[in-house]
Amino acid sequence: MPPPSVVLGVVSALAVLSASMALAQTGNAPPGVYEPKAVVQSPPLRVEVIDGTRFRDVESKEVYQLYGIDTCAPGQTARLKRQPWPCGTMATAWLVTATLNAWLACRTLRDEASEHLARCSSAGHPDIAADMVRDGIAVARLPTPEDPGVRAYAAAEQDARKAYRGLWSSTFQMPWDWRAKTDPSRAAQRGATP
Repeated sequence: MPPPSVVLGVVSALAVLSASMALAQTGNAPPGVYEPKAVVQSPPLRVEVIDGTRFRDVESKEVYQLYGIDTCAPGQTARLKRQPWPCGTMATAWLVTATLNAWLACRTLRDEASEHLARCSSAGHPDIAADMVRDGIAVARLPTPEDPGVRAYAAAEQDARKAYRGLWSSTFQMPWDWRAKTDPSRAAQRGATP
């Protein structure tokens, strides 16, 4: 059995750790202590995919939308020469494959309506949105005053365009334009029109 001084030291260390974790969770630093504005990170998630950019946590039922990208809507198609293909279905399938039986970590940048606008990763995808853009499954969103563009996504899109990957091998309408044309109310709800 360890001496009482060692046990007391361990108990004290645990008390300090517990107090610092409580401060970190509440975001209230003691007076006079600088604390950077922390980005909220979710506990690891298992998700069910809603569409090409959104999924729902199976435990909490909270909805997350990938920040900085857009994909074809579920009913949208692209055309490779004379052959149409369901680019919206392909985006959803890509996201299902990337998240199936995988733990996701998401950093919420802000809440928009009833969704968390977030950047997410898994063991196989350090940045899920960037990988979607790199594979030509998604496009980088146009920058706005509220949401500056993500440089890594713009660079990944340029690489996908040059290599004619995914959408860039086909004729397609930008997702926000397609939504505005087919369902203006939904496009406005998701903020799709830049």
